[in-house]
Amino acid sequence: MANMTLIEAKTLTSAAPNITFTSIPQTYTDLKIVCSARTSGSSDAFLVWFNGSASNLSSKNIQGYGSSIASGGFSGIAGGLPSSSYTASTFGNAEIYIPNYTSSNYKSVSLDSVPENNATATRQVLTAGLWSDTAAITSVTIDGNGDNLVSGSTFYLYGISNVTSGSKATGGIVSSDGTYWYHMFPYSGTFTPTQNITADYLVIAGGGGGAGNQGGGGGAGGLRSTVGTTGGGGSLESALSLTANTGYTVTVGAGGVGTWGSQTSGSNSVFSTITSTGGGKGGAGGANGSSGGSGGGGGYAGSPPVGTGGAGTTNQGYAGGDGVLNQYGGSGGGAGGTGTAGNNASITGGAGVQITAFANATQTGVNSGYYAIGGNNNGSGNGTVNTGNGAQANQNNGANNGGAGGSGLVIIRYAI
Repeated sequence: MANMTLIEAKTLTSAAPNITFTSIPQTYTDLKIVCSARTSGSSDAFLVWFNGSASNLSSKNIQGYGSSIASGGFSGIAGGLPSSSYTASTFGNAEIYIPNYTSSNYKSVSLDSVPENNATATRQVLTAGLWSDTAAITSVTIDGNGDNLVSGSTFYLYGISNVTSGSKATGGIVSSDGTYWYHMFPYSGTFTPTQNITADYLVIAGGGGGAGNQGGGGGAGGLRSTVGTTGGGGSLESALSLTANTGYTVTVGAGGVGTWGSQTSGSNSVFSTITSTGGGKGGAGGANGSSGGSGGGGGYAGSPPVGTGGAGTTNQGYAGGDGVLNQYGGSGGGAGGTGTAGNNASITGGAGVQITAFANATQTGVNSGYYAIGGNNNGSGNGTVNTGNGAQANQNNGANNGGAGGSGLVIIRYAI
């Protein structure tokens, strides 16, 4: 649903060591590259670099091989494609996303690729990359890592714009459902109306980190909304009257860190005068969960005292569940319901809230449009990014970390 424009398409009619998109317009917010390709030699990797230079690049990756998982680091940015040892004539798929490519900051890159092998279990590569250069990106090269990219490989470069013809503001990723314009901010930025408008909003803070060491789940980030349902069972928020040509800062809060005992709460998200409070961290051992947008779950212990769940914030979220003596830590509170006491090792987190109008228009939320779900009390899983979900706890009485909270999200809408 984002406003994407095809900038250039390339199809190889003969094998080539690499392809380059040059003279990239500087009028978009983000770039996205979609490719279907294969290499001719033994290498099942491809490389990405910018502005004709392979310097100042670094990345971390997670790779799934069926039921096996591996991870690593690299002094470059790489993904996976089928090589000559893979099933003949199969092409792998990859998507490369580059936000804020014209900025004077270092540039982050996310990459999702599958070197298809026409097998029951193949490999998926998820890469988080960084180009440590302040120059705007004007060209992108995709290289076969010493081998050729084969004939028939296709590459599509899209620009994602923060301005759409007919919209009344700039900022974020813009979409429309025919009745409203939506500006979705998965990261911090600025929203600037080009005329006076009345704006609805969804502002979700980062979720709290889960605790290890007999801990509680992280609380969901505070949720404030003018549409559908707001957090904590409160009344819907009031729309904002915004002034033309005024820049309104949008801050998207990060999720809290999950550790064995030094976990952190989520960070606040802010739009104009609206602030949503970060989710509370879960308590480790017998410690209490922290208060927040929704409260973190309390930890358990073998002897008193036992941790209690942290409080939620009025009209943003609910409290976390208590730890239970000689049982387990409690789950984190959610925007739609309280966490649960740790009577067993599979307690789900507090319910989130479903806001289908925002979810359908921007393709966000989980499970058909739910946001700000509390973290459960066992598993060390991370909260989903850009949902404000709290993180899972870890009940192992050892050096096992809890999960990290999900980052927040801001969505702004106004009538066409």
